[in-house]
Amino acid sequence: MSNRRDYYRDPNAPRANSLVPGGSALVVDERGAILMQRRADSGNWSLPGGAMEIGETLEQCVIRETKEETGLDIEITGLLGIYTDPEHIIAYSDGEVRQQFNITYYGRVIGGELAVSDESTAVRYLMLGELDNQPIHDTVRLRLRHHAEDLEHPFLG
Repeated sequence: MSNRRDYYRDPNAPRANSLVPGGSALVVDERGAILMQRRADSGNWSLPGGAMEIGETLEQCVIRETKEETGLDIEITGLLGIYTDPEHIIAYSDGEVRQQFNITYYGRVIGGELAVSDESTAVRYLMLGELDNQPIHDTVRLRLRHHAEDLEHPFLG
């Protein structure tokens, strides 16, 4: 697994050479806590998700990635937003420099058992207030803020 470094609105960010469709799941439990994973590659808390593979829809990708990263089976219940800010750059140690392309869905757990994967060091439900002082990338904080604001329409950006 390659290491990654995120840049956001950083004039020193390397130039993107890749664009990969990806998706995330924002899953909320009955208390209002959000399913989060602590990424092994960056150490940041993040929503489960990942890159789309040939032969699957983005919805199938998010369901698969959530299962792989958290052990939970989900169904998609809605759309939080589309996040394609060209000022969010992800540089990988293998030379790939990716422009963000993420669609974040709302999901609901329908089965499985919470489990840590090789992509994470922790997986748990956290309340928004518990995330204030945790390492979280600005673009994930933006998604969490959009969730907290209970937007009338999905974010398009």
